[in-house]
Amino acid sequence: MAETDIRIIGRAGRITLTRPKALNALSYDMCLAIDAALIAWADDPAVDLVVLDAQGDKAFCAGGDIARLYDTGLAGDYAFGRRFWRDEYRMNARLADYPKPVISLMQGFTMGGGVGIGCHGGIRIVGDSSRMAMPECGIGLVPDVGGTHLLSRAPGRLGAYLGLTAARMSPGDAIHAGFADRYLPEADWPALIARLEATGDTACIPDHAPPPSPLAAEAARIDRLFAGSDVTDISQRIQEDDSDTSSAALKAIRRNSPLAMAATLGLLDRLDASTTIRDALTGEYRFTWRAMDQGDFLEGIRAQIIDKDRNPHWRDTLDTLDPARVAAMLAPLGADDITFQEETGP
Repeated sequence: MAETDIRIIGRAGRITLTRPKALNALSYDMCLAIDAALIAWADDPAVDLVVLDAQGDKAFCAGGDIARLYDTGLAGDYAFGRRFWRDEYRMNARLADYPKPVISLMQGFTMGGGVGIGCHGGIRIVGDSSRMAMPECGIGLVPDVGGTHLLSRAPGRLGAYLGLTAARMSPGDAIHAGFADRYLPEADWPALIARLEATGDTACIPDHAPPPSPLAAEAARIDRLFAGSDVTDISQRIQEDDSDTSSAALKAIRRNSPLAMAATLGLLDRLDASTTIRDALTGEYRFTWRAMDQGDFLEGIRAQIIDKDRNPHWRDTLDTLDPARVAAMLAPLGADDITFQEETGP
């Protein structure tokens, strides 16, 4: 069975993820299929807009399909992972720069690779079941698929908080953090999609008041605790704070990869309002290119997904991590740096 259902209905290009039993985890073939559709529709006068959705009620897309990445990396084949990430990031950039409206409807879990396909388009819709997160530091990666681009634009130090802790966002939180635009009860989604298909006009999308954001209510605390660019300093401030937010954050920071967390802060420091998603993806790719052989990715996957012992043996601790090692993970790759020629031509 196909992993995506790609078709044109009325005035809309339609992309539906069709792996609900796998929480619509994004495989390499799915990335290529989505990208090919976007290329084909960009100049197609029959397509006025693109609608992205997914089957099942548990997840829009809970992340990348990392089983094959683990298997190939464990065998010493790093080329597949590097190709997967390169082509996925190119697709993420295409979505962000797409010349036609892209409407994504994201129920349930939207994490990691799901953020990459659902959160860069023009109109990003969440419902009551929506839960978003960037959990990469827990498996030895940095928030990628353009995640650092989104995190760097979140209010205050919220981006650092979300990137380091992998905290899950409610629908109100996702809108507050800039990962989504509009809230719409999920019962109304089929009728909205039908209107978009019939009209090709985004003016039919309702603009309801979003639910409250618990993270917005904690903004002052988050800004204070996550100030600065040193994970050790952040950890110390968290330990000195007595709140549910700080308690959960401390558990996450003690659990996640020190190298990945330090690199995440390093990437966020390089981004601001003047940088683009391609700048973010370039930095992310430098880390992921090295993540299997020089980082913690394979151990993170082993502990979380394969053996499920939840006891990763990271290469570093917060106390022993050498800043030079972080810098090396983020250094330019020379001829191996990602390019985006597929979007713009030679």
